[in-house]
Amino acid sequence: MVLRNDAVRVVVFFLLMSVCAAHASKYSGKDSAPESSLGTPAVTGPGGCFDITELGATGNGRTDSTKAVMEAWTSACGGTGKQTIVIPNGDFLTGALNLTGPCTGDVTIQLDGNLLGSNDLRKYKTNWIEVRHVDNLAITGKGKLDGQGPGVWSKNSCAKNYNCKILPNTLVLNKVNNGVVSGITLLNAKFFHMKIYRCNDVTIRDVTITAPEDSPNTDGIHVTDSSKISIFSTTIGTGDDCISIGPGSDGINITGVTCGPGHGISVGSLGRYKDEKDVTDITVKDCVLKNTANGVRIKSYEDSPSLITASKLTYENIKMEDVANPIIIDQKYCPNQMCPSNGNSKVIVKDVTFKNITGTSSTPEAVSFICSDKLPCRGVHMKDVNVEFSGTNNKTMAICNNAKVTATGCLKDLACV
Repeated sequence: MVLRNDAVRVVVFFLLMSVCAAHASKYSGKDSAPESSLGTPAVTGPGGCFDITELGATGNGRTDSTKAVMEAWTSACGGTGKQTIVIPNGDFLTGALNLTGPCTGDVTIQLDGNLLGSNDLRKYKTNWIEVRHVDNLAITGKGKLDGQGPGVWSKNSCAKNYNCKILPNTLVLNKVNNGVVSGITLLNAKFFHMKIYRCNDVTIRDVTITAPEDSPNTDGIHVTDSSKISIFSTTIGTGDDCISIGPGSDGINITGVTCGPGHGISVGSLGRYKDEKDVTDITVKDCVLKNTANGVRIKSYEDSPSLITASKLTYENIKMEDVANPIIIDQKYCPNQMCPSNGNSKVIVKDVTFKNITGTSSTPEAVSFICSDKLPCRGVHMKDVNVEFSGTNNKTMAICNNAKVTATGCLKDLACV
């Protein structure tokens, strides 16, 4: 009997290794990027591979597979060398996945199938998938993280309650260093699709994020208290900001993003909470915004409790396609008119460059600088800004309140002079 059990273990081991070898070979062809380009350094060591179906997961979209995914994570995180968790083809329903490190080796989550977030909110304390305290992480593949948001969006009260209860975010990277998310799709989050918090050196590339235009608070990617974050070649269409950059962010590079529908690419909102940290060195370039409520936006609360500075912000080579507010700085931001406003803003906005911004605006106000009379926006530079109102009855115009602006090569009506 002992020999039979040993034989079974051997057969299972080699079957599992063959599955992982197949996945490895699929992504190691001549046309594939080298491993180092995915943001995870090459590591020698015994390694390991864990297919969740070998641990009891069932891909029928109904059976709870949380236990199998967590078992795979525990084994991979504890193993040395390069560890791989395989989510194969299928629809795997789970509750909260708390993927906590630190890990011994480097972990790749190979998402070939789909993970579905349960709509039983009792299964969550905060987020759906949270990766915490992990270095050298890769989440890659062609599968989906489906938050199944339509089933719970009616429970979102944030439009009526300033301090509303937050529904689970889909994917949260919390204290992840040297990470990459590539190729996957995030669909119909219950709240934010992706949140990057207290991270360093993380790359998001070739990701698709999608939710209906009227879905509540479904931000695409929210970055806060993080540095050296790069978002490349990604397509986002949601019911809120495509990308939002919160306090404590520096060294953020957004390149080649297509946004729409949604609320645009935003810095902020800033100044809602006490002791927020500065935002600096933000670059947004080579992006397209289509039929969004805003284009590139900086937003801060008028009643901010603490001093905070947003500086060294550059927007370059941006194309607008019928965007309602293509270029906007709003130091009097107040969503749903629920926040107090006393005009005592403590958010400083300075050293902002808008360069080669072209296309069309769906409203006459292609440029809106709504700045504080006590802390005017300063060091705002516009170069080759040519965005025109697409309507027929009104001419293109700019609103420039309390903003110190220099303009060269811009449409005359947008020069803020």
